[in-house]
Amino acid sequence: MEAQPLPEINDGRTTYDRWVESEQVKLVGGYYIPDLNELELDWWPRKGVKGAILRLVGTEDTNDCHLIELPPGGQTNPEHHIYEELVFVLKGRGATTVWHDPSRRQTFEWHEGSLFSIPLNAWYQHFNGTGTESARMMAVTSAPLVINLFHNHDFVFNNPFVFSDRFNPDDPDFFSGEGKAWAGRVWETNFIPNVKDVELISWKERGASGTNRMLEIGNSSMTAHISQFPVGTYKKAHRHGPGAHVVILDGIGYSLMWPEGAPIQRFDWKPGSVVVPPDQWFHQHFNVGPTPARYLALRWGSRKYRVFKSYGIEKSIKQGGDQIEYADEAPEIRQMFIEECRKHGVTPRMEEHWSNA
Repeated sequence: MEAQPLPEINDGRTTYDRWVESEQVKLVGGYYIPDLNELELDWWPRKGVKGAILRLVGTEDTNDCHLIELPPGGQTNPEHHIYEELVFVLKGRGATTVWHDPSRRQTFEWHEGSLFSIPLNAWYQHFNGTGTESARMMAVTSAPLVINLFHNHDFVFNNPFVFSDRFNPDDPDFFSGEGKAWAGRVWETNFIPNVKDVELISWKERGASGTNRMLEIGNSSMTAHISQFPVGTYKKAHRHGPGAHVVILDGIGYSLMWPEGAPIQRFDWKPGSVVVPPDQWFHQHFNVGPTPARYLALRWGSRKYRVFKSYGIEKSIKQGGDQIEYADEAPEIRQMFIEECRKHGVTPRMEEHWSNA
């Protein structure tokens, strides 16, 4: 009998490719988005509001980003799914209702800067809390990985299994914002009222007198961290796996990204920008504005529930790690930074770090 081609892979598309097409919503690619708040959205039938799927190069289909906008007084359609979802509120205020049993719903309020995780496979619905302004939210999800792994849409979107370890509807403080501090600058919680207000801790290994807080959110495999570095400084270059959505909260600057041995690419940013470094690309963030630069990175890398390998982002590549020390960086990187600071009227504050390199 003559062998026939495998029909599922005949056209080269993955199950996630097919799902994205079936959603009939705007699809955005590239390495970064200059401003999430200004990105034009289209109607998303399944969500019941305007939205877009951000499938940036650096995710390499391990995760993606869903952007939605709720009109004044508007709401999303109820939904549930077995992929994880970390939600960050870009602007507006409102509330989200979560439930397994419709008779035991839990509702919590959010506003600009809030961060939370949708409990796995729980039903949920977002509501805009004002009748005069829209609300815009981004969600980093594990949809590409999960949809490609199971390649069955009913299993992903119509699965009745209840993950009782992810959500307790009888706990009135589940989304209260209470949390617990762990060693290693880790904060574990289900809800952060405002990521701009989170107290950060010194992380000298990453350079530039920077501060940081690692987050464990909602018992998820995906996680996040918040970092900040002073005016006139920049962080050491490093590399890691794919899927880290770096959202700029405050500051003006740029990021450099490059695979080892290849030309450097530059991406300018401001509050609302998002950049996703591809797998094993070195990347480096530079603050050339008049205020400290703070960003939120939504990513893989939970310390409780590891999925991918860990990287030595605090250890020099000369010692087998994945970080480039200041003394080992290309001369043009330092020169570019000095010139950009001058253009913005900012004094570089790297002499101490350079001299100690």
